[in-house]
Amino acid sequence: MTKLTVRATSLALTIIGSLWASPVTFESRSLGEIGDGSTEYNGSGTYYWNGSNGSGDFTVNDVTFPNSFTDWGGGVTSWEGFAYSNTTDTTTAGFGNQYSAYPGSGAGGSDTYAISYKSNTITYATPFDFSVGKGLFVTNTTYAALDMVNGSDFSKQFGGESGDDSDWFKLSITGANGGSTTGMVDFYLADYRFTDNSQNYIVDDWTFVNLSSLGTVDSLSFELSSSDNGDFGMNTPAYFALDNLGAIPEPGTLVTMLLGAFLLFIGRRWVVKQQGVQR
Repeated sequence: MTKLTVRATSLALTIIGSLWASPVTFESRSLGEIGDGSTEYNGSGTYYWNGSNGSGDFTVNDVTFPNSFTDWGGGVTSWEGFAYSNTTDTTTAGFGNQYSAYPGSGAGGSDTYAISYKSNTITYATPFDFSVGKGLFVTNTTYAALDMVNGSDFSKQFGGESGDDSDWFKLSITGANGGSTTGMVDFYLADYRFTDNSQNYIVDDWTFVNLSSLGTVDSLSFELSSSDNGDFGMNTPAYFALDNLGAIPEPGTLVTMLLGAFLLFIGRRWVVKQQGVQR
């Protein structure tokens, strides 16, 4: 084996090792067991946790997800931050179904996933490097998606009756490290700005979002915005679902990246060799 082959192989293995680091999933979070603080969804045998037991923020691996639950009395409660869930209801519209991911499962058909409500920031105990194509999977919740599809008493039907309204629902992810912003990535959970209405979409499956441009971070902030706003802010329900944080890209992307890295390495070696000949 030549030195060139050894070095190229070493480079490929380094990239693969980085990409195959285990992503943060929510399968380890207990649901439906005595004392775990979870609540059964509509007698369905599926459950969600929204912080009602007062435990507050929760940590998976070394990532801390914020949670705040308030009991206002008289049976009135509220929460914000992150919840986690294994509910599967993809058809029931409205606030009562705020804990279901629109695809009906977690990413890749897993059981458990996270739900984010309002703007939130997660923090890492140890800075995490998103370079080399790492990211996360996101999708709409059933609540937000069906509000956009049909409209409600609080929000409009995306596209309007004609389908020509240029509506959109966007997730912005900002990375920071040591108090300094490393970058921002925008992802449209719904987009009706196309001239051809057949291209309009509302995300209904788990979708990989590449965060490699953020580099190394010790926090990620999530903010939702929409074209549908009123006197009290955004009308579109401020929810999205998250899973497989720190995941590798799709297999096709992985192959392309490895090939690109190999060709870049070969190209640099060829340039160095040619410069040596010219001297």
